[in-house]
Amino acid sequence: MDFVVVEQARTLLRPYLPPTRLVAAPSLSRVSDADVHLKLENEAPTGSFKVRGALHALLCERERHPLAGVVTSSTGNHGAGVAYAARLLTLPAAVFLPVHPNPVKRSRIAALGAAVIEAGRDYDDARAHAARYARERGWFFLEDGRNPDMTPGAATLACEILEQLPSVDVLYVPVGDTTLIRGVAFAAKHIKPSVRVIGVQAERAPAYYHSWQQGRALATESCDTIADGLAVRCPTEENVREIRRRVDEMRLVSEQAMLGAIYRLLVDEHVIAEPAGAAAIAAFLASARAHAGQRVVLLVTGSNITPRVLQQVMQWGEGKDEPAV
Repeated sequence: MDFVVVEQARTLLRPYLPPTRLVAAPSLSRVSDADVHLKLENEAPTGSFKVRGALHALLCERERHPLAGVVTSSTGNHGAGVAYAARLLTLPAAVFLPVHPNPVKRSRIAALGAAVIEAGRDYDDARAHAARYARERGWFFLEDGRNPDMTPGAATLACEILEQLPSVDVLYVPVGDTTLIRGVAFAAKHIKPSVRVIGVQAERAPAYYHSWQQGRALATESCDTIADGLAVRCPTEENVREIRRRVDEMRLVSEQAMLGAIYRLLVDEHVIAEPAGAAAIAAFLASARAHAGQRVVLLVTGSNITPRVLQQVMQWGEGKDEPAV
């Protein structure tokens, strides 16, 4: 990918997606002696960063040839991004979700006008069903994590950060299918090569973490985590090579750490995040003092939290005295 493609993506997306806010996080700065900021992608349309890549990919594909419709597979946020983009471009859309999906995300996709089909035990199973559906109908299959036009859309996020805080030293980025971290790492290091990029996965969905460590794609038997946005079981070799080349470090966070991070964001910073959206904060808090004196940006990538998980968050909070600040 050439950086000119990222600049073109910014031009394409500008009429549809204004920059999201970058805000100071005083409570996180106090516990770390760092200058900590939050990139609020939870404020994007559909409540997630995913709309950047989905809309960019559909705009690019439509320029190449007419589209009869679009099909995708998702754990939720990408599906909502595709549904939102399809509605903007007046295209029919079908979104395949694993059975028993996040109900908040499912409802959002349906409200945006896409057909919702539950199939498969996880994201990778749903992908196979979606690909078959697209072939049978002659619709465009917009595959998250593998479509090359998704990455420049995600990369526009890093451009915004470097404009909003040029002195940033470290970026914490949640990792699901790697579209986000590949785009962010590419753009951030092009603009400022000294920026350190740290990827974050869930302990119960560690496929790309282990793949990054070993330098080859290593699938896991399952990816059963409350962070459905990080629940990818089967990495691709190409994506592993790219994150090995551009990502400085990968970390894992527990389910409890993500619940705690959601609570901290809600109580201390008045920011709503889903588990995947709070993963960067969870990883940062695990070694916050290591960033003393640095400027750190934590990506809050989504806000689509279920009532059940929110209840778990509040139970986590009730087990504490007061949030440490």
